[in-house]
Amino acid sequence: MTDRRIRTIAVVGGGTAGWIAASLLARMAPEHGCKITVIESSQIGTVGVGEATIPPIIDLLRILGIDEPDFIRHTQATFKLGIQFKDWKEVGTRYWHPFGTFGASLNRRPFHHFFLHARAAGDTPRVEDYSVCAALGDAGRFHFPTRDNGGPAGLRYALHFDAGLVATYLRAYATRLGVTWLDRTIAHVSLRADGAIDALHCADGTRVQADLYLDCSGFRGLLIEEALHTGYLDWSDVLPCDRAVALQTRYAGAPPPYTLASARAAGWHWRIPLQRRAGNGYVYASAHISDQAALDDLIQSVGEAPITEPRFLKFVTGRRRLFWNRNCIALGLASGFLEPLESTSIQLVINGVLNLLDHFPDSDFDARNIDSYNRELIEEFEAVRDFLVLHYSETRREDTPLWRQCAAMKIPDTLAERIELYRGTGRIRPRARELFTDLSWFYVLDGMGVTPRAIDPLVANGLGTQARGVLAEMRAQVARDVQQAPPHAALFGAGSTLASAVD
Repeated sequence: MTDRRIRTIAVVGGGTAGWIAASLLARMAPEHGCKITVIESSQIGTVGVGEATIPPIIDLLRILGIDEPDFIRHTQATFKLGIQFKDWKEVGTRYWHPFGTFGASLNRRPFHHFFLHARAAGDTPRVEDYSVCAALGDAGRFHFPTRDNGGPAGLRYALHFDAGLVATYLRAYATRLGVTWLDRTIAHVSLRADGAIDALHCADGTRVQADLYLDCSGFRGLLIEEALHTGYLDWSDVLPCDRAVALQTRYAGAPPPYTLASARAAGWHWRIPLQRRAGNGYVYASAHISDQAALDDLIQSVGEAPITEPRFLKFVTGRRRLFWNRNCIALGLASGFLEPLESTSIQLVINGVLNLLDHFPDSDFDARNIDSYNRELIEEFEAVRDFLVLHYSETRREDTPLWRQCAAMKIPDTLAERIELYRGTGRIRPRARELFTDLSWFYVLDGMGVTPRAIDPLVANGLGTQARGVLAEMRAQVARDVQQAPPHAALFGAGSTLASAVD
């Protein structure tokens, strides 16, 4: 029998995407006997704006067998319980997209229906009354989930970290597992007669050849676009921001355990607290504000002296027409760009690699296998797109041209169907394998002021009234969990109990 195994993989580009890919492949498929090489150039900088994550990042650490406290120390990480959105529905409003559980289902009915029933009955329930993550975030506290340590049940968390330090950490991890690291600049890419990639030709005259290539080269798309001309779908008609400026500041107070996303006149600001600094940025539409005005607005809003020079980024929101083309798979910014509003960039890299493991090819590169991979990743990318568009399309703001444009724009049919289902019935039906659950959709729909005309009849016809006592106990338990939790900042620095808390 002919040996058709993939023997060599070349990862083009380091950074977070490249080293996550190399680490996962080296850890998850060691028996395959495949040689993995990462080619990155120290002459080319990385974007490094994806410093916030979602809870599956903890799953990644466990898959890789990485000690969580060690990772946190080396990457200056803090904990993230969710995202707080400010001024999105209207100026002066806030809402939470927290992690973890939200109340509890009663009689198999999703809890958000009971929440909506209480509101319709004249109560004024808040998400943070029933979400321990939102309540802890408001209080600036953090406690690990229950592991015989008295922590709150139903809590999930993610991390904020320095993306550059993460790449360095994972590079050391991957090379210990046998991954080869080459610091080289690729001058050009040659193709085979069948149109697949043949070899990478480096500026120093060396040549790297592999069976499978992973393009982690960033916006440029050195392999997937410059070499293979895969094509790109532009989504700026529904996500009009096309610029970002990022800078770091010295944190003036205790870092809160959440990301802050504040809507501004021409886009939105992010604020990501690390142990010793804050990452700040303004994602904006260049049609409505100049680069200098965006930077001035960011600095004034932050109110802290920058410790780095500002970095400006240009992008076109969208995706490659194919994520896997011939013998090349694009990951990270090489695969497309979705603004970091919901901290999805790193998770999309992870999911791309996990899907590769589910579709791992042999040297025949079966077209049906490639089609299946592309179909799954395209559906995931488009679902995330719709989720991001929701933050803009349901705004009630009319104070600036950008927000009037967003309120009036035609949204994707897939999103319109979701909104109308919720508006009519209060029901949410996420598709299988989607990144965001029904709870995530509820938080944003409710936070943006989308009010159902009706809710689950089984709740409205009596269950909602019967559940009042249960809801009161849920509120009391959340309050007790918050009271017992230590300050978030106490987990870091000299004398912290981070390791024992995780254990």
